Amino acid sequence: MTHSGSSPQDVPADYDGGEASQLRLDPLTGRWVVVNVGRAGRMGAFARPSLEVEPLHGRPCPFCPGHDGDTKPIDEYGAQGGQWQVRVLHNRYPVFSGDDALVVAHSGPVFSQAPASGTHEVVVISPRHDGSWESLDDDQAGLVMEAICNRLADHAERPSLRYSQVIVNAGREAGASLEHPHAQLLGMPFVPRELGDEQAGFVRFVGNCILCTTVAAEQAVGWRIVKADDDVVLICPFWSGTPYEMLLLPRSHASHMHNASPQVTGSVGRAIRDAISMLHATVGEVAYNIVFHSAPYRYSGAYHWHVHILPKLTTLAGFELGTGVFVNIVSPERAASELRGEA
Repeated sequence: MTHSGSSPQDVPADYDGGEASQLRLDPLTGRWVVVNVGRAGRMGAFARPSLEVEPLHGRPCPFCPGHDGDTKPIDEYGAQGGQWQVRVLHNRYPVFSGDDALVVAHSGPVFSQAPASGTHEVVVISPRHDGSWESLDDDQAGLVMEAICNRLADHAERPSLRYSQVIVNAGREAGASLEHPHAQLLGMPFVPRELGDEQAGFVRFVGNCILCTTVAAEQAVGWRIVKADDDVVLICPFWSGTPYEMLLLPRSHASHMHNASPQVTGSVGRAIRDAISMLHATVGEVAYNIVFHSAPYRYSGAYHWHVHILPKLTTLAGFELGTGVFVNIVSPERAASELRGEA
């Protein structure tokens, strides 16, 4: 069963902005964002970075079948006629490597350092160089999610790792250095601040899970629902900090993504595909980031895993960099309506 969210209640006028600025609180991180649709009329308000990346200049793509040299894969999935469908590799230029414990050394009053131990892996999500998450069929989307969850389960067994960040960078401005579609998994010996802020948001929200409550509240009004089915709800969150930002929420409450059922993770993979397809149909072939947030390993407190989809449509300027406060020039209510094809 699919729920499109196509018949929401009317959005109040003060929610879809007019020219006035509005502060909205992100309950996950505790940070304020500014929604100011009037600034969308400025010259150059939208950067619209494309999906193009730096060309290989005749060099073979290291992710294409037959051009991966002597790289031994960590794992392969879905072999058809001897050809893999999803492949997991070690990153050739890792941010984190090694199994050292996090031991901090102090060499002065403000000089603290530790080994950048951990792991950095690549999930090649298709053998097609010109593919994308948007082009995955249902089975392939499920296979990609299976590979990611299996790697997270493996990371969870390593005592030196406390958290793994799963990301997709699509397009040069989103951080991609290769066109071939892939995800990255970075296992690290500490919990990064963004996750710590989210953990604190769950603790502050007394009485129920903050994201379970978000699903119920958004369904009650329908204004910001982009797509929904029996397993997942895709919304433009009330506290969106960037235009057409989306938040993908599994309906079933679980802290760790690698413990979710294959049915749920498969639905998440398909919903990501549909979200990117709707994004490109609405604003064109823009660059974007996908960020998966799961609870830190061995963490038993309140948390609900989820996925952020972040189009690269505006540029962070001095105010955003100096304050950490984002200014969104497209209200999430309007963004959801446009993504649903209604505006």
